[in-house]
Amino acid sequence: MIDAKAFVTGLRAAGYDRFTGVPCSYLTPLINHVIGDPSLHYFPAANEGDAVAFAAGAWLGGQPAVVMMQNSGLGNAVSPLTSLNHTFGIPLLLICTHRGAADVPDEPQHALMGEITGALLDLMQIPWEPFPASPAAVGPALARAAAHHAAARGPYALLMPKGAVAPCPLVDDAARTTAAVATIKGSPAPASSGRPSRAAALRAVIEATPLDNAVVVATTGFTGRELYALNDRANHFYMVGSMGCASALGLGLALACPHQHVVVVDGDGAALMRMGNMAMSGRYGPANLSHVLLDNEVHDSTGAQATLSASVDFAAVAVACAYGEVWRAAEVNTLGQFLARPRQSGAGFIHLKTAPGSLPDLPRPHITPPAAMARLRRHLGLA
Repeated sequence: MIDAKAFVTGLRAAGYDRFTGVPCSYLTPLINHVIGDPSLHYFPAANEGDAVAFAAGAWLGGQPAVVMMQNSGLGNAVSPLTSLNHTFGIPLLLICTHRGAADVPDEPQHALMGEITGALLDLMQIPWEPFPASPAAVGPALARAAAHHAAARGPYALLMPKGAVAPCPLVDDAARTTAAVATIKGSPAPASSGRPSRAAALRAVIEATPLDNAVVVATTGFTGRELYALNDRANHFYMVGSMGCASALGLGLALACPHQHVVVVDGDGAALMRMGNMAMSGRYGPANLSHVLLDNEVHDSTGAQATLSASVDFAAVAVACAYGEVWRAAEVNTLGQFLARPRQSGAGFIHLKTAPGSLPDLPRPHITPPAAMARLRRHLGLA
């Protein structure tokens, strides 16, 4: 058994002061210690995949974060671990508990995952080792993780057994505080025949995001491909795979880069897939984060099958999630005004209904995901 402070001291020495994830009883002492230390930052996530994407964005911005989760949560995190971190080459330190381990009595829902946790990490090509059992073991374990990050640019996991960390009480948790309720600005969406194209909306985003102080994160599918076709710039990050994770990545990036205006361009299908991250963005989103939802009510890149968005009031959801400013837009000019408007506090959210369809002969980005990641890091002065 190790004391939480001893482990966190090693993490500080390795450059970590940010933590995210979803609690597990095995993680309780570590999470409680992090919450109780005002010099550390804990960002609870709605699910484990959001935590992985948040940490990826934080790393892109030069502030790596530790992800903590129960091994059952690996299922929620498979998509970003394999199609975000692996695809782009983004390092990650993962602390994963081992519920359902052999010869350790546990609840029935942990039995299968307990048997396959190590194999699942192996299958995802994530090296792992047991969580350090003593203070002397912390430094070497983190050094092995750092060596893997430098060589392979991918996740590295520490598998935590029951009772690995000594008990630590929970102090008052500031995450329970509430924010002021925003009012919705703007006009409702027009009839479908009067909606602007996604390309027109993306042109407005490009115009409002100068190279010197803005970053655009585009969700996977036609949104990123159209942004690339219209104007490929060093401050663009095109998500591929990891559907729904753009907002979590953008939040991590915005917190790590307070002098950059981080604009997340999301789609309705992606937003619905991981709507829980809107709560995280509303609670922790800084004023330099703008969440743009372009909603054409279909999965455009897979044949225009309908999403569920026609019956969802995204602006009302954003208000309920405590975004600092919430807009509805009926036209592209309103989107431009929203992006140009400075905010004093809180993330901004805007919902714009767009028409289905895309530019003709839409290309895929010719820049590879690792090259796009490296280009953005250079643009931010971090490479």
